[in-house]
Amino acid sequence: QVQLVESGGGLVQAGGSLRLSCAASGSISSPNAMGWYRQDPGKERELVAETTIGGSTNYADSVKGRFTISRDNAKNTVSLQMNSLKPEDTAVYHCHAVWYFGVGRRDHVWGQGTLVTVSS
Repeated sequence: QVQLVESGGGLVQAGGSLRLSCAASGSISSPNAMGWYRQDPGKERELVAETTIGGSTNYADSVKGRFTISRDNAKNTVSLQMNSLKPEDTAVYHCHAVWYFGVGRRDHVWGQGTLVTVSS
């Protein structure tokens, strides 16, 4: 059983910073990709940032230049440094990890979510 344990959410004023961290526990191989998604009430969950085992990254256009994702493959951890936060960044942020075992096999694990609230 693999679990993702998140930390770092909270309340911050616009322009401030937060750092989210996620650790994958259990005896596992390094996920092919790890990242962060967020979801506001009544809206679809969206990808915020992700990074692959090879080190490539992908960011939502709305956070480019403000957020930075990083991971430690040996420790199976991923962090999201969020700078210049805006009220529209307010959401529940979920850590995500995925393993590829073949063309038709994918294992996904989601964290419980941590709330980020940015006040104006």
